[in-house]
Amino acid sequence: MANDSSQGQFIENTVKIKRCAAVVKGGRRFSFAAMVVVGDGSSKAGWGYGKANEVPSSVEKANKQASRSMIEIPVEAGTIPHQVEGRFGAARVLLVPAGPGTGVIAGAAVRAVCEAAGISNILTKSFGTNNPVTLVKATFDALSKLRTRQQVEMLRGVTLS
Repeated sequence: MANDSSQGQFIENTVKIKRCAAVVKGGRRFSFAAMVVVGDGSSKAGWGYGKANEVPSSVEKANKQASRSMIEIPVEAGTIPHQVEGRFGAARVLLVPAGPGTGVIAGAAVRAVCEAAGISNILTKSFGTNNPVTLVKATFDALSKLRTRQQVEMLRGVTLS
């Protein structure tokens, strides 16, 4: 269910649309929840989760939340600086840097995040659940743990050779 559309300068990916049914006197009343990943294609990405009675309004809410929750991701030469693991609930995602020409080796949910963040070469593996919502959250947990060489040097107060 990946939906790509350009919204201004941002890349928007609709990862998952869920339908929920509430049984009322007249029958079933449906509501929708959407998980959207937004990125600028060069080191910034965010996720949003919106709920509404119609699909377009739930996607719009999720998109608005995603653009507000964007984080800076260190991308070096189209890949990540080091191997990292992210967790959320039962989801575990392992992200491994890859050489040029490898491409994005990932499932649909993790691929949406990597492409939105501008990562073009990466190897990934997901463990545990295959729920796209928790996989996206675990991927963002992993990406938020990334540090560049300069950031590590500043934190430790040393210069690495």
